Amino acid sequence: MILKDFTLRTYQTQYNVANLREQRELIDALLGEVEAARDEMVDFAAELVRVPTANPPGENYRECASIIGKKLQEFGFEVEYHVADDRAEHTDKYPRVNVVGHRSGDEPHPLVHLNGHMDVVPAGRGWTLDPFAGTVRDGRLYGRGSSDMKSGIASAVFAAEALRRAGVSLRGSVEISGTVDEESGGYAGVGWLAEKGHLASDRTDYVIIPEPFGRDRVCVGHRGVYWFKITAHGRMAHGSMPFLGVNAIERMTPLLEAFRTELIPALRQRTTEMPVVPHEARRASININAIQGGQVGQVGQTPCVPDRCEMIVDRRFLVEEDFELVKKEISELIERVASRTPEEGGYDLQDLIIFHPVMTPEDSPLTAALQTAIKKVTGEN
Repeated sequence: MILKDFTLRTYQTQYNVANLREQRELIDALLGEVEAARDEMVDFAAELVRVPTANPPGENYRECASIIGKKLQEFGFEVEYHVADDRAEHTDKYPRVNVVGHRSGDEPHPLVHLNGHMDVVPAGRGWTLDPFAGTVRDGRLYGRGSSDMKSGIASAVFAAEALRRAGVSLRGSVEISGTVDEESGGYAGVGWLAEKGHLASDRTDYVIIPEPFGRDRVCVGHRGVYWFKITAHGRMAHGSMPFLGVNAIERMTPLLEAFRTELIPALRQRTTEMPVVPHEARRASININAIQGGQVGQVGQTPCVPDRCEMIVDRRFLVEEDFELVKKEISELIERVASRTPEEGGYDLQDLIIFHPVMTPEDSPLTAALQTAIKKVTGEN
């Protein structure tokens, strides 16, 4: 019996050593393929950057989706294009085209889905290089979307291809999607794909979104998002006799002051136990994204007292906060401000975007696998 146990332990040790050696050789081969594909990967990311997919309005999605789809097909994926043609955002001029590639392994599961959004925020001013030239200089890729997040799409595509080139057979399956409108809520992108069943939780085991958070962290969740619009109503009058009207822009002023003196200090006292980084982002927060009123968008100047002013607000709420109470807090603040001048115009509150807080389970094997992989490649936790 002792000899038998000793023989079994010796065999297991030899098997574990051989298995570990095989894993190391496989990882080295995989990393070798990644390094060998460096120029291809950068060229592909630069090609994506050169497609100006600014959102709004949602330009050139079809062209960008086609570039991603062709590359996925080249790398052995079955590719489908999904057009969100029943969404209001979709138009003939700005079609909402999503692309999804699927590669089957030995079994359907586990299925790992990698998602990246094609749209980028508008380029804005102050660029010293063409924001859509995809310039590579001194080891850096320049251009709108080079970080957020066309480099992430390129990384996902070539991660899957590196596995194939290294001869790694997949036990499960892998999907890669390029989707639209993330910067404006994703309603014609990931949200629409899920609504139509093209993405489904019952067949998707893990999801990786290679957003640009840096290599020193694995993002496991996010705070809630509540975007809303407040409209202040006034009464139009001629500018020569403004006392006959109610200035809607001025009506917005006490509300802004109430945000500054009442709501913001209260929110700064609330923090989450979620491991949000940077540390300051653990607080509940609010940001006024835009204000417009009066003669905005009109041709020429008029002397009229503005009868309407709109403010768009971004409230980030914590997993510890109930959304209904979050909204009620805003509504009650509006009511308090309105009650101070009841004889003047009122306010309307309209929901724009509602995303509830989410967090990956602490024992997720995906999180552990990513941490192990990052340590292997970078030597850092």
